[in-house]
Amino acid sequence: MLTFVKAQTASIVATLVDFLVTVLAVEWLELWYVSGTVWGTISGGITHFSLGRNWVFQSEDPRVIGQVIKYFIVWTGSFLLNALGVFLITHYLGISYVYSKVATSIMVGVGYNYVFQKRFVFK
Repeated sequence: MLTFVKAQTASIVATLVDFLVTVLAVEWLELWYVSGTVWGTISGGITHFSLGRNWVFQSEDPRVIGQVIKYFIVWTGSFLLNALGVFLITHYLGISYVYSKVATSIMVGVGYNYVFQKRFVFK
């Protein structure tokens, strides 16, 4: 149970980094919002991988590149599931994209990210 709580904490921290970098890039650096989103997503992904490897799962596997590749595969799936979930909930249920994003993030985070990171990336 502690690993699960740590994994969710790492996800929250990575999400905060993602949003912070996005807002700073768009509002302060005046980047296009899509570019800011890309930089935020990448920053959040790097943060999440680092926390997952070193703090959540305490991986001592010396093959970091292999873990990075596995993480990228899982991250790509997460990205696609999040995008699809937000679209489906917003479009078909008429719910605000903000609420759709929160609901989808929780479902994908618990039901997909945690499972694949524990059993595939950092096993």
